[in-house]
Amino acid sequence: MKKKFIYLIAILFGIISCGDEFSNTPAIGALSDENLANPQGVDLLLTGAYGVLDGWRSNNKGNQFAVGGDNWWFDVISDDAHKGSTDGDQIELFQIETNDWQTANDYFRAKFTALYAGVNRANAVISVIRGIDQSELGPTEVQTLLNQEGEARFLRGHYYFELTKIFGNVAIVSVENYEALEFSQPNSGPAWEQIEGDFQFAIENLPATRADQPDAGRPTAVVARAYLGKAHLYQSDWGAALTELTAVINSGEFSLNPEFLDNFNASGENGPESVFAIQFASDDAQSVNGNRGGTLNFPGGGPFGSCCGFYQPSIDLANAFRVDANGLPLFDAFNDSDFLNDYGINSAESFTPDTSTPVDPRLDYTVGRRGIDFNGFGEHVGKEWIRANFNDISGPYLPKKNVYQSSEVGDNRGLGAWGQEHSGVNYNVIRYADVLLMAAEAAVESGDLATALNYVNQVRDRAANTSVVQAVDGSGPAANYQVGLYAAFPDAGFARDAVRFERRVELAMEGHRLFDLRRWGVTQEVLTEYYANETRTITNFGPKVNAYQPRFDLLPIPLTSIDLSNGVLIQNPGY
Repeated sequence: MKKKFIYLIAILFGIISCGDEFSNTPAIGALSDENLANPQGVDLLLTGAYGVLDGWRSNNKGNQFAVGGDNWWFDVISDDAHKGSTDGDQIELFQIETNDWQTANDYFRAKFTALYAGVNRANAVISVIRGIDQSELGPTEVQTLLNQEGEARFLRGHYYFELTKIFGNVAIVSVENYEALEFSQPNSGPAWEQIEGDFQFAIENLPATRADQPDAGRPTAVVARAYLGKAHLYQSDWGAALTELTAVINSGEFSLNPEFLDNFNASGENGPESVFAIQFASDDAQSVNGNRGGTLNFPGGGPFGSCCGFYQPSIDLANAFRVDANGLPLFDAFNDSDFLNDYGINSAESFTPDTSTPVDPRLDYTVGRRGIDFNGFGEHVGKEWIRANFNDISGPYLPKKNVYQSSEVGDNRGLGAWGQEHSGVNYNVIRYADVLLMAAEAAVESGDLATALNYVNQVRDRAANTSVVQAVDGSGPAANYQVGLYAAFPDAGFARDAVRFERRVELAMEGHRLFDLRRWGVTQEVLTEYYANETRTITNFGPKVNAYQPRFDLLPIPLTSIDLSNGVLIQNPGY
């Protein structure tokens, strides 16, 4: 499947690119519904619906780097990451990080229209399927079409889920609206009913297991249950969430990779922990199958001459990996002091990384820091690999999870037009550790602390037994790595803290943090404290950041889309 989701079929999609901006419709594409009204034609349309999972299409709107399905720049709004690079590069994202939000910001527009492109492509598939006369088809073809509609409904559910968690108030464009070219629909609220209906249909009509699904990039009924459980979790419907997520866990379809790193390299792609992933691939020339939305997020120079130094982990995030003498998280105390770093120190000046403070080993698979091996490329030398200057707000760290390993350059390095990196590393939209921690959260809120303890400890046990990053001189582990298991959760408050902290250190720099903070209702509190703490080290950070406002818990509806809808779309509160 990885190599099948290519963009050559973009010529088909004049028919399904209209309405991304709620504008009047452009011309219909070259192939008619009649040409596509068979399982083979439907599969072509499905490939297009999968192809926009990464947000990229030939008629991108807004900022091209904002469309990515890995949601990297939402971490920049949270306490996990800085924009990276110099303050003046990608000024629209600098404005987002510093809470200077404008409704015409092209990052907002790009994400909004990319997700509606996904909705339209899914609707195109469903429309063609419903127009096929199945009375003369054999049972196998009928079942194939039913499976294909299950895939299309699953994908539509995914796109509506993303729209709901990001923008809140969502316009539902039905198949009938799509067929009538009526894309300007009111955005009257969250799309939860639509999302649940699509995932339930997918559960009932997708292949049951991985063994029944020959293409690794396509979902099964169990994958759809994971999504349905996540949808219930986001609505605080704890019992329903726990039911669905427990079914996924008990299915036996998924398990934790023994090695944490295998979630972010070629050898682990579509492995036992990958529940659903965007299938990226590197190839020759422009590498159009790579992660183009994340092309900025590599060292600004560094060991392989990459561009552009964006998406830098925060000081706060590195601090979160500090542990106590028992290898357990520090919870409220993690940010009392900063983990030793080289901010303000040039590469020509001496610096010795901290090798004594106990830290979770996931730190050095997540945060690239000076003196530690960088994904097999050798010792991270510090400032020479950091594009940001000391008067910028982005700090001393580099991202690691999105960057391929040195041993996999041939498998996962793809190049763009001007030194870009179009990585072929898959992005796991949901992985099994996430399922375990979502189930643990639902269990805590349902009063089942024993189940929550079990699931959290499974994730921590993997971290405790994974291989660790080695010192560059070959002397042993690069730091004092320790991970302990919880003996018990004494009460719900402690359990809640444990689950939430585990989500941060396990899933850091994977695009989840902001949405966790939002649904927990703690965004303003956490980020206000983050701004103050981060300024201890990056002294010009605080003066450049405006206060976080509650309205930021939803992105604004892009002004261009409102204008093109002739006022049918309404703005989110507070903007």
